[in-house]
Amino acid sequence: MRLALAQINSTVGDLAGNLQKITGFARQAAAWGADLICFPELALTGYPPEDLLLKTSFLAAASNSLEKLAGFTRDLEPVIVVGCIDVREGNVYNAAALLHKGSLVDVYHKNYLPNYGVFDEKRYFQSGTGGLVFTCAGVNVGLTICEDIWHPLGPALLETHCGGAEIILNLSASPYHRGKHYQRREMMAVRAADHTCFLAFVNLVGGQDELVFDGNSMIFDEQGRLIGKGASFREDILFADITAERILRTRLHDIRHRELRAPPDQPQQELRRVFISGRSGRAYPPLKTGKPNREENKQEEAEIYAALVLGVRDYLDKNGFRRAFIGLSGGIDSSLTAAVAVDALGRERITGIFMPSPFTSRESAEDARELAANLDIDILTIPIEEIFDAYIKILNPACGCQIADITMQNIQARIRGNILMALANQYGGIVLTTGNKSELSVGYATLYGDMAGGFAVLKDLPKTLVYRLARYRNMVAGKDIIPQRVLKKAPTAELRENQKDEDDLPPYSILDQIIEQYVEEDLSLEEMIDAGSDPEQARRIIAMIDGNEYKRRQAPPGVRITPRAFGKDRRMPITCKFHEDYCKS
Repeated sequence: MRLALAQINSTVGDLAGNLQKITGFARQAAAWGADLICFPELALTGYPPEDLLLKTSFLAAASNSLEKLAGFTRDLEPVIVVGCIDVREGNVYNAAALLHKGSLVDVYHKNYLPNYGVFDEKRYFQSGTGGLVFTCAGVNVGLTICEDIWHPLGPALLETHCGGAEIILNLSASPYHRGKHYQRREMMAVRAADHTCFLAFVNLVGGQDELVFDGNSMIFDEQGRLIGKGASFREDILFADITAERILRTRLHDIRHRELRAPPDQPQQELRRVFISGRSGRAYPPLKTGKPNREENKQEEAEIYAALVLGVRDYLDKNGFRRAFIGLSGGIDSSLTAAVAVDALGRERITGIFMPSPFTSRESAEDARELAANLDIDILTIPIEEIFDAYIKILNPACGCQIADITMQNIQARIRGNILMALANQYGGIVLTTGNKSELSVGYATLYGDMAGGFAVLKDLPKTLVYRLARYRNMVAGKDIIPQRVLKKAPTAELRENQKDEDDLPPYSILDQIIEQYVEEDLSLEEMIDAGSDPEQARRIIAMIDGNEYKRRQAPPGVRITPRAFGKDRRMPITCKFHEDYCKS
C-alpha cells in the first residue's frame, strides 16, 4: 500500500480555504499513486478552534464542509482520512473521518483529551471510547489522534493487538517548542516497536496566534526505525510504500503480541472494523525522490529561527496585515526582530523607525542605520526630544514637583509607542514589538510604550538566546547583517544618561537561569538556592516576576518557543497573596 501523509497549513475558521487546500493536496497525492491519504488533526477547521466550538453556526458550517469533502472523493481512487469535528447526540468530538468514493464511511473519536499547557480540549470535546481499524489495499489500519498515541495503553494497543492493525495512523496538531520534535520521535519509535506496527504521524504546520506547528511528520517501521520524515516548518507530502507481510513475520516471533490480545487491567473497549476494497498488489509509479525526505535541522538555533519566521509570517498574512513597523534602537532586540521580519515578509513590507531622545548615543544611531542598510529596509528618523520636553513642561506643574526619573524614562518609551501606533494606523499596518522574555518576566518594559504593538516576535526568547539567534543569522548570511557592535556592546534602554541594563538587573546569564528555574520548571526558592542560585538575587527576581503579572497580561501575543510561555502556558492570577517566602534563608 502506498501511504501519503499531507502536512498542511490550515487556518482556524477558514473552512472554504482549508477544504480547497485539502482537495488540492489529495489530488497531488493521488497522482503519485497513493492508496491512502491522511491529513492532520482538525485539518478541516484549523487548530485550535477554541470558542468557535461553542457556536452552533460554526458546527453546522464545519459539518457542511465535511459533506463537501466527502462528495469530492466520489471521483478519487484513494481513501482519505481527515481531522474534523463530529457532532452527535448533543456532543462534539475531535474526530478523524474516513472518506471513500463519495461516502463518509466511518468516524473515529479521540479518546484522550489533553487539558494542560496550551490545551483546553475538555472544555469543548467529549471523549471517544475504543478504536477503529479499517482495511485498505489489503492492509489493516488503526486510527488515533494526537494525545492518544502518548498513552502506552491507549487505543493503538487495542487496534494492533486485538484488531490486527499493521499501521497506526496518528493525526496530530502538535505545537512546537524547543526540543519537541525529538521528544515525539523517541516516544513514537517506542510505540511502533512495542505494538509491532508501522506508525505514521502526520502533523499540522503553520502559525496560529501564539502557536507554531512545525510539521516534521514521521513514519516508523515495526522495529521503531524512522523510515520517512516530512519537512520542518513548511507544507509537505510524505510518501511510504508499506508491505504488511513483514509485520506478520515479526509478530510470529514476538510472544508479546499474543499475550496482549486482551490488554490487562483495561475495561472492555469497543473496536470497530471496516473493510474498504482497494488496489492491493499493483505496481506503483516511482516517487520523485526515490526515498523518504529525512531533512533535519542540525542546530537548535536553526529550528528556533524557522519557528519565529513562520509564526510572524502566518500571523500577519492570516490576519491581513500587509506592512510591519518596528522601532529600531540600535540594540540587539530590535535588530533581531527586524531580521526575522524581513525573512518572514520580505524587505518591502518592513519599515524601521528610529526615534532618538536626548539620551540616544551616536553609536546607536549608526548601528540602527547600518542594520537598515544591511536588510535593505526603509528607515524613518523621528526625533522625540521636543515632544519629551513638552511632556515635562506639562507634567511638572501637574505633579507639583520635578517628576521622578522612572516617570521620565517611561514617558520616552510611551512617546515612541504612540508614534509607532500612529504610523501603523495611517498605513494599515501592525507594530512588531521587540521585547524579550527576560524583560517581560521581571517587568523591565513600559506599558503602552515598548510593549505597545500587535505581535511580540521575541516574547518567549530569553535574552541569552536572542544573542545566539543574532549570531546564527549572521552566520547563515555569511556576513554581519546585525552589526558586530550591536552584539558586543552592553545592553541599554538609553532612557537616562549612561544607562545600562545591569544597573537595574543581574547579568542576563544569571537572570535567565533563575527565570527558567522559576517560570519554566516551577522550582521553589529553596530548590533554586540548592541548585546554586544566589539567595538574594533569587528572592529579588522572584519578587519582580510575581509583581509584574499585570503587565504581562496586557502584552501582545508572540511566538511560543519554550515549554512554558507566558499566556497560554503559564496562567497566574494577577491578584494573589501567595508568594515565596523571600525572608526565609
